[in-house]
Amino acid sequence: MKGFLDFIREQGVVGLAVGFILGGAVSKVVAGLVTDIINPIIGVALGAAGELKSATFAIGPVQILWGDFVSILIDFVIIALVVYFGVKFIGLDKLDKKKENA
Repeated sequence: MKGFLDFIREQGVVGLAVGFILGGAVSKVVAGLVTDIINPIIGVALGAAGELKSATFAIGPVQILWGDFVSILIDFVIIALVVYFGVKFIGLDKLDKKKENA
């Protein structure tokens, strides 16, 4: 049991769990932002009536759902930016550099 507790303390498992939970919460906030605010604005700008996810174009009988892909890409970029600036703001990038020098 002592080895397990040492592993949890030394490997930052608790911090990882907290980060995982916060990441899920940030993901929901970003998804709401993109779905409810950004996608409608981009949809109007690009001429996709309604919302961006419904934007398609046809090649023969096939419908290409390019709006859905762009929506997912916007989600990814915003989440990546939030994580990047969050790590910079908290200073976690400096913690890893200290471990490398030790």
